[in-house]
Order: sequence, then structure tokens, then C-alpha cells
Amino acid sequence: MTSLLEGAKKLVTRSSDVGARVDGLERAAAGARGRVDDAIVDDAAAVAARAASRLRLSADHTVVALAGATGSGKSSTFNALSGLELSAVGVRRPTTSWATACVWGKEGAEELLEWLGIPARHQVTRDSMLSAADEDAELRGVVLLDLPDHDSTEVSHHLEVDRLVQLADMLVWVLDPQKYADAAIHERFLRPLAGHRDVMLVVLNHIDTVPENRRASMVEDVRRLLEADGLAGVPVLPVSARHGWGVDELRGMVAKRVAEKKVTRSRLEADVRAAAERLQEATGTGKPPSLSKERVAALDDAFAEAAAVPTVVKAVEDSTRMRANRATGWPVTAWFSRLKPDPLKRLHLDLGSSGKELTGAARTSVPKATGVQQARVDTEVRALADQVGDGMAPSWAQAVRAASVSRLPDLGDRLDKAVASTDLGAEKIPAWAGLVKVLQYVLIISALVGAGWLALLAFGSYARLPEPPTPEVLAFPLPTLLLLGGVGLGLLLALVCRWLVALTARSRARKADKRLRDAISAVSQEMVVTPIQAELASYAEVRDGLATALR
Repeated sequence: MTSLLEGAKKLVTRSSDVGARVDGLERAAAGARGRVDDAIVDDAAAVAARAASRLRLSADHTVVALAGATGSGKSSTFNALSGLELSAVGVRRPTTSWATACVWGKEGAEELLEWLGIPARHQVTRDSMLSAADEDAELRGVVLLDLPDHDSTEVSHHLEVDRLVQLADMLVWVLDPQKYADAAIHERFLRPLAGHRDVMLVVLNHIDTVPENRRASMVEDVRRLLEADGLAGVPVLPVSARHGWGVDELRGMVAKRVAEKKVTRSRLEADVRAAAERLQEATGTGKPPSLSKERVAALDDAFAEAAAVPTVVKAVEDSTRMRANRATGWPVTAWFSRLKPDPLKRLHLDLGSSGKELTGAARTSVPKATGVQQARVDTEVRALADQVGDGMAPSWAQAVRAASVSRLPDLGDRLDKAVASTDLGAEKIPAWAGLVKVLQYVLIISALVGAGWLALLAFGSYARLPEPPTPEVLAFPLPTLLLLGGVGLGLLLALVCRWLVALTARSRARKADKRLRDAISAVSQEMVVTPIQAELASYAEVRDGLATALR
């Protein structure tokens, strides 16, 4: 029980560091999915999942795998380290068909062995067979694996070696003096594991078969090859498993590393770092960019032109001027304006609820975007995507470009709907125009009264009737004053109102332009900016995850 508690404490401590790296790699892989080569993302996700699984297992046990080629003496080294004849030894052909495990201290290792996929018939508990041996205490916590030969002609052996090399906490490569420079092991295993030098040992077995005067130079040659593989500093031990030469030193080195309780963490860190570096190379190292306000504004302008916003704004101004002039103009001539078509109604805009029931709120008669306007939209979308993708890896920049145009096929309908649903504020005439309209009718009635009065006076004079007294105002006959004043003031009021109408029309046009551009900006945000921002958010998540994994 005490051992399990201590293991749990070590696991928590390890998880606080390595676990954060694993979580960062998981987030980076998830964010890069669909934007980076699937093989790289799958590899990163698999490494993260494998590391997370290992962290949940025994922290008191260290998996040490012996790997090597046919005839390298890997099984002899395994037997020498365990002190038992557990693996068959062959000379001419591979005899290790499946991995064999020797465990020092099996308590708590059951789940780990199950995770490693080692069948019970290939498991041996060392302390149950010779628990009094000094080496049992020295190697307590070791799970020693004897892997199949990596150069076996059996495909299943290759797969087993590849699988367990990924799962082992520590790797001991057993080389033969005659084949230590074989490209197969260097290109397939050693070079790809260049970042794992801290969890690796190299054993040059059968050293007894090498003339004594050549042994030192051969060991140096192995070190040189390892340095070329990126594994400078990896210990190289000359060993003769047959005669027991160097076995104690090898056992001591394994025991020391296991006792430090750093091997598992170092292996997981190396795996995570290697996968993160591959993913980083594919995603790029640039900082997450931000959208340029100038580029977004240029995109909004291009969308506004494509939606014929200037045409609609001009129609708002003309319609306001027409409606207000009709209301404030001299009634005798103002009715002529009704013969002119309303610019907004010609565009099927601002028709009220009854008009929208006939034409549909989402369709207008606004001119469609011309080829030049469409080309400008395409140019601005591409410029925005290129500005964002600058500094990103080509695959991610391509993902940004694809996102920027993913919704553009529906652009025409969305722009038309935005224009149709915008309140242009031109349906009602200004409040002051209503008062002027009443005043104009008062003046025209005054003029008619004056004209009628003068007509009666003229008829009476023609008929030789007695002339009735005519009121005067400031020495002007009242009928004449009513006629001239009604007509003159009506015309003057109409001229003054034309100036006020022009100001009102321009003011409403500015407000309509602001509302339309806000609506078009919302379409730009939805159709282009939001998809790009989603890519930027994913890129930022990947960069943050990789920074955590590589810290």
C-alpha cells in the first residue's frame, strides 16, 4: 500500500510537468486537424494519447527494452541481466518471436504489462524466483523486455519491434561488431530517435570476438556513427554476454537511471518534443497575426459597391427630395411631381409591409454587381487572406484562403437581403414638412378667397351695382392683399422649403449610407472575417499548445 501511495505521489508530480506538455500537444493536434498534413497530425495525436496513457500507469516501474539485430546477442544480454535463462539463444536465425518481459517487483505492474501487450505466458517475475539476490533490490521497478530481432523476415516481428520501441521508457540497443554500421538500424531507428539520447544506451556485444588492440577503436567508431545520427553523448558499453564482461557495468547503469526516476519522464518529454517539432515545422513559427483594420475596411467598401450602396443612397436622397417637395411645394404645381416614379419604389425598397408582401423582403431590384465590382471583391478577399497568411506555413496559409472564400457563393443573396432589410428612414416625410403643407393650403385658400372676392367686385362694377365698401390693410384692399399675398407667400415658402428639403435629403442619405454600410459590414463579418478569425483562433491554439509542449 505504501509503495502504491508513493507511486501515486510521483505520478502527480510527473503529471504536473509532463502532463501539461502532453495536454499542449493534444490541443495543438486538435487545432491543426484539417489544416496540416493528416499524417503529421495523426502522429502528434497518437504520441499525446500514448504519453497520456503511460502517465496513468505505474510510476514505480520503468520499461527497459533490449533491441537488436539477428545474432547481436540481444537474448544473451537479456539472460545475463536477469541472471536466468529466459530467452532462447540462436546463432544463424532469429529465435525471439515475441517480446519477453522480466519484472523486478510486480506489484502495481499488471496494468503496465497489459498496456505493453505482453501475454502472461511471456512474463516472468524475477523476485519470485530469486528474491534474495542483491541485484533484485538494485533493479527493483525494472520491466526488462527482450524484443524480436528488428531485421527479421517476419512482418509480425517488425510490427512488434516498432510498437514496443514507441512504448518503452528506456532503450538499450545491442550491436554486433560485424554489423554495428548496418544502415537498417541507423536509418530506421537510431536517427529518427535523435531526440531520445537521454533514455538510450548502446551495447557493443561480442567484444570478446574482437582483437584486444582493436576494441577501443571500434568503440570510438560506434560513437562516431552515433554522433552522425544526432546521438552524441549516448553511452557505448563494450560487453561480452557470453563471458559476463561488462554486464555488471550495464546493470549498474540501468539501475542508476531507474533509481533516478527520470527515465519515464525523459522518454515522454522526448516523444512529445519530437512530435511537437514536426508539427511546428508544418504549421510555421510565426506569431498569430491580427486582422488589419484597413484591409477589413477596404473589404467592406468593396462589398458596399457590389451591393450598389451608392445607388441606393442616391435613391434615398432623390426620393426624400421628391416626397418633401411634393408636401411643401406650391399646391398648384406640386401635383406634377406625382407623375414622376419614386426612385426607391423602382428599386423595390422602402415599400412598406404591403409592398414587401408582393415583392419579398429578400429580393430587390438593385443592380447586380458588375464584373469590375466582383473583381474588386475577389481582390480584397484575397488581399485580406494573404495579409493574415503571411508568415504562416503554406498549408495553413492555404487553409486561411480556403476559409475566406468558403461562403462567397451565397454573397449575392446575403448582400441583397441586407439591403432589403435595412431601414432607410425615407418612408415618412419630415415633421416640419407637414406643417408647411398645412400653411401652403391656408395660403392657397387665401389666394382663392381674394380672387373670388375681386371677381365679385368686378362683376358688380360690370353690372352697375352699388360698390360695397372694401376693407383695407395698410392702404391695400384686402381682396388684392389676399390674392397677391397667398400666391406670393406660397411661391416664396416653396422656394425656402426647397433649400430645407435639400438639407434634409442629404442628411437622410448620410444616415441611410451609415445604416447600409453597417449592414454590409455585418455580411462581410459573417461571410469572410468570421471564417478567417476561426482559422486564426485555431492557429493561436496550436501555437499556444506547441509553446507548452516545447517549453
